[in-house]
Amino acid sequence: MRRGVVDKGMTTNDAPAPATWIDVSVPLQPGVATFPGDPTYNIDLPVAIAAGQICNISRLDMGAHTGTHIDAPSHFIDGAAGTESIPLDACIGPAWVVDATGLRGNIGAAELAGLDIPPGERRLLFKTPNSALWNEPGFSDRFIGLEDDAARLLAERGVRLVGADYLSIAPFGNPAPTHVALLGAGVVILEGLDLRAISPGPVDLLCLPLRLVGSDGVPARALVRPRSGSMR
Repeated sequence: MRRGVVDKGMTTNDAPAPATWIDVSVPLQPGVATFPGDPTYNIDLPVAIAAGQICNISRLDMGAHTGTHIDAPSHFIDGAAGTESIPLDACIGPAWVVDATGLRGNIGAAELAGLDIPPGERRLLFKTPNSALWNEPGFSDRFIGLEDDAARLLAERGVRLVGADYLSIAPFGNPAPTHVALLGAGVVILEGLDLRAISPGPVDLLCLPLRLVGSDGVPARALVRPRSGSMR
């Protein structure tokens, strides 16, 4: 094949075409699971062509921690920075999907030590039995979370982002210690990922929160693909 000619999925440099990005965000739609006590998701159409207006304009009503989202430090640390402080470079780059699907309880320091996490990985997405909960209607409290001792270990290792495949990174009923351990150390918490279709191992992560100022949480769109080596 001559250079400059694209054929059978090859690029103009004769290199394999980049892998396809996979959306691991949860669709925002009526009925999406929300944490108990959080505002539910609602969408309506206050301006409608059918009502004689020149266009359609939807109105969204939801909590900042609905669906796939990122927590700001102020979520659990009063007076801390809001969503405008989230470092975008922590949300983009090489990541590791941690295989925790064999666990049946929360992830403490001992359980963390038994998981395959190569040294130097700075963005960790935990794939756990929680992924199956997206098959269920509504919220489930049967998810497993990261205990605060494991959270502190990750912060000490220099991890920049931790992702959870359900609505909270922390165990149900005791969310504060884990969140404070991570957020207080500057670790980005990405929650509400749908990792059902993603295999454990190295990936590229592309996650961008809305440019929302002064909030304790912010919706985000998250994509992954098999690691290409092009994102550093």
